[in-house]
Amino acid sequence: MFTGIVEELGRVQAITQLPDDAVRITIAGPLVLSDANLGDSICVNGVCLTVATQAGDTFTADVMRETLLRTTTGSLEVGAQVNLERPVTLATRLGGHLVQGHVDGVGAVASRVHSENWDVVTITPPSELLKYIVEKGSITVDGTSLTVSAVDEKTFSVSLIPATLENTTLGFRNNGDKVNLEVDVLAKYVEKLVGVR
Repeated sequence: MFTGIVEELGRVQAITQLPDDAVRITIAGPLVLSDANLGDSICVNGVCLTVATQAGDTFTADVMRETLLRTTTGSLEVGAQVNLERPVTLATRLGGHLVQGHVDGVGAVASRVHSENWDVVTITPPSELLKYIVEKGSITVDGTSLTVSAVDEKTFSVSLIPATLENTTLGFRNNGDKVNLEVDVLAKYVEKLVGVR
């Protein structure tokens, strides 16, 4: 479980092809590795991955075909920057919202408007996710917990403060770029409970 508060920008060091269309990805992230152990989870651009090996400031994670097909992880290249977050602990402040690291779909940046103090980024999600996205609700974009500032029939918008622009990949995402989306899990539970009735 994560909070969607990105701790550092890591960098992809290597991508190795494995059998069964899987890959082993090597990522540099000294902060998230400062107390990590083999088998621990690290959220990488919103995808919960398991530390398979660790050496110095880098770790590797094995990514199976299913994850590569359902997230942007399959399009990562060596040198790409990625959002990194360690799992929440019982002693951690919950600064964002409950994030599982289970990507619900891939969206695309539709537009971004720059201003002096923030950027407004509009994203087109898969149509089946729109019902879970509400104004002033929470959404995770590339592992970053954000508040939805507007929603229409096809898109939603988020307003990014300078700290988010400086410390996450959302600071340099451009029109057409793909992003991992995780909707608020509470919305999915409510839908299931209401459906049961």
